[in-house]
Amino acid sequence: MIYHRHTLANGIRLIHRQTDFPVAHCGMFINTGSRDEKSGEQGLAHFLEHLIFKGTGKRKAFHILSHMENVGGEINAYTSKEETCIYGSFMHLHYERWFDILSDITFNSSFPEKEVIKEKDVVVDEINSYKDSPSEQIIDDFDELIFDKHPLGRNILGTPAHLNSFSRDMIKNFISRNYVTEEMVVCSVGRIDFKRLISLAGKYFGGIRTSGTGKKRSGANSYMPATRHVKRSNHQAHCVMGNRAYSLSHKHRTTLSLLNNILGGPGLTSRLNMAVREKHGFCYNIESMYQAFSDTGIVGIYFGTDPAYLERTLSLIQKELTLLREKRLGVLQMKRAKNQLCGQVNIAHESRLNEMLHTGKAILHTGQEESLEQINEQIESVTPEELLQAANEVFDPALMSTLVFLP
Repeated sequence: MIYHRHTLANGIRLIHRQTDFPVAHCGMFINTGSRDEKSGEQGLAHFLEHLIFKGTGKRKAFHILSHMENVGGEINAYTSKEETCIYGSFMHLHYERWFDILSDITFNSSFPEKEVIKEKDVVVDEINSYKDSPSEQIIDDFDELIFDKHPLGRNILGTPAHLNSFSRDMIKNFISRNYVTEEMVVCSVGRIDFKRLISLAGKYFGGIRTSGTGKKRSGANSYMPATRHVKRSNHQAHCVMGNRAYSLSHKHRTTLSLLNNILGGPGLTSRLNMAVREKHGFCYNIESMYQAFSDTGIVGIYFGTDPAYLERTLSLIQKELTLLREKRLGVLQMKRAKNQLCGQVNIAHESRLNEMLHTGKAILHTGQEESLEQINEQIESVTPEELLQAANEVFDPALMSTLVFLP
């Protein structure tokens, strides 16, 4: 894969891979998320992502939504702990149409008062919907347990109380602090010559005033393992256990990704699925997860089960973690684990949309794109000794925290 790069005079970075496929995918990645909210701003980054579609100086909400849909395209956005992304999928003939709307909503949103009020109700409904799903809420509550009183532990959606306090002045202040041109990446995968893409980027983004000199974030605070049980009106017991983990730039990030996949990845042959679900039938869903941030990370194991099986499930998980910490994987086990993860990664990248989203995020946070060849090489280079080291560091019993929702 060949990626082309260019940086506009205002600092906005452009990365592109040219394809022969008629459908293109392109997104604006902004290095700001819920982590960058100040006290009293919880949920503002996500709320802003909603509001950019509600009107600009020259377009109303309907005209924004219909701009790409009228030519069969799609427009979407997401907010995470550390980035905001606005992206679209469209026929390659409509690159200029896409850059026009992308520039307009990113830099010229007007935040009409009526739309701000109305959208608050929409996001409150989103929060309430999320509260109805304990399997989702417990993940965010576990972040709060792990990153106690640090912005990384905050719920991305915020709270109804915070939402009701947001004003247009707060929104504009957040933008001026965080929508920094040097912290923006436009990533594209599609059928367009790179020189033409640079020309369009210059036309629609080149006139944006340079803003800011880079992101300064407060580091993750010190970590103290904790165990918490919460009573809820659920039928099942829900549980997450885990620890702090490696950052995006850590040398063993790929090692932990492989370890996580072995333990409780999406494959039905993961150790947790085989030991807990297939062998004992204690739960319908059990999985492990690893999320890396710019300067830290989090690893966790989630399951939902009948309360009568809670302790036995926890015991089985501890047994699997002990095996990973103490028993070196053999040659065939390593080969199978690497083949499985490489296959999953390659299948995911078959989607050009996934490729664009992955590449844009990588450039934003690390400054380097990761081709499939590079990712495969990184996975193949992991040794059994490195897996043992990662397991002992990340799944150290003395460092594990546990959160349980009990009926």
